[in-house]
Amino acid sequence: MQQYTNYSLLQHNTFQMDVRAALYVEYNSVDELCKFLLSQEFENHRNKFIHIGAGSNLLFAGDYSGLVLHSAIRDLAVAEDTREHQLLRVGAGYVWDDFVAYCVGHELAGVENLSAIPGEVGASAVQNIGAYGVEVCDVIERVEAIDLQGNPRIFTKEECQYGYRDSIFKKELRGQYIITHVVYRLMKSPTFKLGYGDLRARVEAEGEPTLSAVRKAVTAIRDSKLPDPKKLGNAGSFFTNPVIPSEQYEVLKTQYPDMPSYPIDDTRVKVPAGWLIEHVGWKGRALGRAAVHDRQALVLVNKGGATGKEVMQLAHRISEDIYAQYGIRVVPEVNYIQ
Repeated sequence: MQQYTNYSLLQHNTFQMDVRAALYVEYNSVDELCKFLLSQEFENHRNKFIHIGAGSNLLFAGDYSGLVLHSAIRDLAVAEDTREHQLLRVGAGYVWDDFVAYCVGHELAGVENLSAIPGEVGASAVQNIGAYGVEVCDVIERVEAIDLQGNPRIFTKEECQYGYRDSIFKKELRGQYIITHVVYRLMKSPTFKLGYGDLRARVEAEGEPTLSAVRKAVTAIRDSKLPDPKKLGNAGSFFTNPVIPSEQYEVLKTQYPDMPSYPIDDTRVKVPAGWLIEHVGWKGRALGRAAVHDRQALVLVNKGGATGKEVMQLAHRISEDIYAQYGIRVVPEVNYIQ
């Protein structure tokens, strides 16, 4: 286990905020985590701590005066193998895109549409990451976690209460459990989901659909639209796409005929936040050292030297402008850390 005081988090957040944690602890096993949770050191920081992954969904307002925990559990093992599927048990610290690459390389289907998403396996189960018509909850079998007293618990997919970019770990159980492993169900015979944008055209241009062709196409699309956080600090999609009542959408549609939507159920639709941001005039604009990306309005970027508070102020301005024009609230998908 590694433990540091006054530790720079520059390499642990994709917004490239050069902030520091009062205490940083990285553990390599479930045993190490349990021992630390029972230690006086953790007791001293129990009232102020966070657990991070790769920091791809975090925005620090400034230095963090508490404890930052990080998992270095990076094992991967076959938990079950049948003619139809494999269950893979994966450590929370395993890099998410490396896991997707492993699955595609072993002809295991289910996560290829989630290629090139930054972050780690543990965060995937908290955030219910999704892209190109797929959510990670589609393939999660169960989640293994430890409570703050060091007691293990296994959550079924149903117990995780997955919703759009949501889970029980973001609501009722927020901060009460630390995910150590996630078990995924991957299929040996793929069912391709190619209905998003030009994904089908890109895949079919390579010939018959394959897992590797889908991964290649998704990665190319993301690279063309999203800035590399190593070059331009960002956390990918900053806002969740708002879900509104169908009746409200129909009223808005009479005023804004080109407003797109995606049905959720018989009574609700999802409106793309990127479209809203662009149509209130924020695409490509800056507020100080924080800006909206000029190719993808859903992405807020650190132009260099921006503080977390500057990015938060930009996000607030965007949200207020959208509400003023459309009566729709957009909320950050990114977690604010104060």
